[in-house]
Amino acid sequence: MEPTEMMTLQFTIPGPPVGKGRPRFSTQGGKPRSYTPAVTREYEALIAARAAEAMAGREPLKTPLTVFIYAHMSIPLSWSKAKQKAALDGDIYPARPDVDNIAKTVLDGMNGVVYEDDAQVTFLKVSKKYAPEGHVMVWISEILK
Repeated sequence: MEPTEMMTLQFTIPGPPVGKGRPRFSTQGGKPRSYTPAVTREYEALIAARAAEAMAGREPLKTPLTVFIYAHMSIPLSWSKAKQKAALDGDIYPARPDVDNIAKTVLDGMNGVVYEDDAQVTFLKVSKKYAPEGHVMVWISEILK
């Protein structure tokens, strides 16, 4: 299954992909609490803003959804020209961040904006590769009967 002209929504998140950070723990007033790292919160806010632009004032979707997430990592400038070419040619793939952490960040960032809850996602495809500039492309399609 690949994206088609029947896509409900598509948008791009600029900058390098960010994987979901593990929750952090601290105590406040002697009580334990957990919180999401600032980098993750800021990236989810960027995702929500881009998603809101793409939604153009529409209400969050209520149907089952298919989501495609294509993460493009910047090639390290310190790499040799040959290694950079190999990365662009698809001979070298990025190891980090993990695709499941990228997906979790993107899906959580769209909660309440594109859909009511990411539990509506019934089909998910996530990929990552190198590109001249880091960014994430997202396609969302409703699954209609």
